[in-house]
Amino acid sequence: MARPEQVLVLEPQHELKFRGPFTDVVTATLKLTNPTDRNVCFKVKTTAPRRYCVRPNSGVIEATSSINVSVMLQPFDYDPNEKSKHKFMVLSMLAPYDMTDMEGVWKDAKPEELMDSKLRCAFEMPLENDKAHEPESYNTVDSSTSSIQAEHAAPPKSASASLDDGEVKKIMEECKRLQMEVHRLREENKQIRENDGLRKRKVTSVATPDSSIMSTLSTRDEGLSTRVLALCVLFFVIGVIIGKLVL
Repeated sequence: MARPEQVLVLEPQHELKFRGPFTDVVTATLKLTNPTDRNVCFKVKTTAPRRYCVRPNSGVIEATSSINVSVMLQPFDYDPNEKSKHKFMVLSMLAPYDMTDMEGVWKDAKPEELMDSKLRCAFEMPLENDKAHEPESYNTVDSSTSSIQAEHAAPPKSASASLDDGEVKKIMEECKRLQMEVHRLREENKQIRENDGLRKRKVTSVATPDSSIMSTLSTRDEGLSTRVLALCVLFFVIGVIIGKLVL
């Protein structure tokens, strides 16, 4: 025989929502209303009794009155990919006129006298927009955190303001030193080329130069050219970095 229709009015009717974070106890309220002219006994059950605390979990709702039931979810490690399978059932029955022992009433109740309603459980995390109205104290950060946030949030142009003046000065001095070094090497290379040209002309006028001497001179010339090229490249890279920092 089918059970009779539930006489209690549930708010919410189908789903209990628990709003995170779930690092502390989260409470949802279930309102039970008895619209009849009879007292109604109720009992709240769940498929996960170790995860919830219900107060009150049973009792009597007088005619045309209501009661609020607090359903407290215990702290746990929330996984957004895991859907809740927890369910609650509100079991009820019309209270006998001569009721003295409620536990005895449930024990002696017949199946056709029982009514029930089932509710699902849903877990929700607060949206990012909800955090906009947090107290100012939550926005206070130390200096190290502030500099990191500014680096990512501010436009690239303002990032140069966070540079240390001493570091910029050191880089500029290094660039000047490299400029002088490149200029000196260029002059040295120019002088060597002139001396080598003069020496080659003298050697050619006397006799055919030895191959080992020519090889040594050529190697020395290539080494100096390589050094000059490397310093020019290094100077160019540092110049690009300085340009980005200043802009």
